[in-house]
Amino acid sequence: MKNFALIGASGYIAPRHMKAIKDTGNDLICALDKNDSVGIIDSYFPEASFFTEFERFDRFVDKWRREQGKKIEYVSIATPNYLHDAHIRFALRNEAHAICEKPLVLNPHNIDQLKIIEQESGKRVYTILQLRLHDSIITLKNRVESELRLNPHKIYDIDLTYLTSRGKWYFTSWKGDESKSGGIATNIGVHFFDMLAWIFGTIEENSVHIKNADTNAGFIKFKHANVRWFLSVNYEYIPEEIQKQGKRTFRSMTVDGEEFEFSEGFTELHTLSYKHIFENDGFGLDDARSSINIVSTIRKLNPIGLKGEYHPFASKVLHA
Repeated sequence: MKNFALIGASGYIAPRHMKAIKDTGNDLICALDKNDSVGIIDSYFPEASFFTEFERFDRFVDKWRREQGKKIEYVSIATPNYLHDAHIRFALRNEAHAICEKPLVLNPHNIDQLKIIEQESGKRVYTILQLRLHDSIITLKNRVESELRLNPHKIYDIDLTYLTSRGKWYFTSWKGDESKSGGIATNIGVHFFDMLAWIFGTIEENSVHIKNADTNAGFIKFKHANVRWFLSVNYEYIPEEIQKQGKRTFRSMTVDGEEFEFSEGFTELHTLSYKHIFENDGFGLDDARSSINIVSTIRKLNPIGLKGEYHPFASKVLHA
């Protein structure tokens, strides 16, 4: 049984980390969040110490590190994106491995600095890249690898569409602040970009057609795929037939015009991610680099409008 600390206990994704810690037979010793609506802890670790002030949490973890026979071995991080880098550093300084939600960091240079601290501390930084563990995604990767062995120059045509509508609260929260979330492409798209790079190879071209507070769209050329992508939190862009079904989320990916289905099978991926980490097969700093490069570049690019290879949904935005 390994001892865990959790930073960011009141957020949406925190219960998946609590479940993963419990399902893998480990113990949550302490948790931190400035918000105290964390009754969900009782469902998993009612004996865990809880703090709303970082200073008291820091002291508690430090005391555990110094006491004989006690040690926080892992720190799980489910905080706002812009705090990931600092909280990873906290874990390493306290001689613990870090398990951090996506996006691992906001910029590639953060990865370079963390690699140095990782080497100094002798501890590892892991990130959650759950789509790499999804059965359907693995099947697609195996299919693509098989086809590329027969035709090494094959280029796939991909349309990626992800709409997950959010209310007005989104833009008041840290998620609506690009300096804190990294923007739409980073906050809701980084794991899709990781999946695409993992399957279709290195990036060769990156352009943005739309960059609004609620919507990003663009084109990425990978070694083996041309990808038109569209990401939004705006309910108005969800197809009418999906709205009529009472749904507020729409996810679609087509590969050479064929719909690729991967809407199910997400509930246990955090637990599976933790299992891989304990088997020394977790995803580390270098695994995250490609997707962080992509979203960091998107953040810097100026939108070009409806030019070139743009996603069909882009016209919904610019013609609205």
